[in-house]
Amino acid sequence: MDDAFRTPERDDPELATVRGAITAARPAYEDLAALAEDIEDEWSYVTDLAAAWTERMDDVATARGDERVGQGLADAVRALSAEAAAVDDPHRAIDWLSTYPQVLLVALGERP
Repeated sequence: MDDAFRTPERDDPELATVRGAITAARPAYEDLAALAEDIEDEWSYVTDLAAAWTERMDDVATARGDERVGQGLADAVRALSAEAAAVDDPHRAIDWLSTYPQVLLVALGERP
């Protein structure tokens, strides 16, 4: 398909809105949190951090959920999720618990 005629809906209908993008990004974030929880000494920090960022993403989904997203966002969400899936060290997963939602929110035009 000619790129001039690509739209988020044609790209991936489920990622055509802010809510859809956040919903699609959520499983990779939950996987990071689960991996990070393997560090017992950091469990409470990890769960608090994940809860805070999840709440922030939920707030954006509530406020802007049906808003259409720009072209290419579906690819960005897939790339971000793939990068997160490549994290296999629990300590790195802890680092990504803040990085992942910030990148997602910036891609959506939000402040982190």
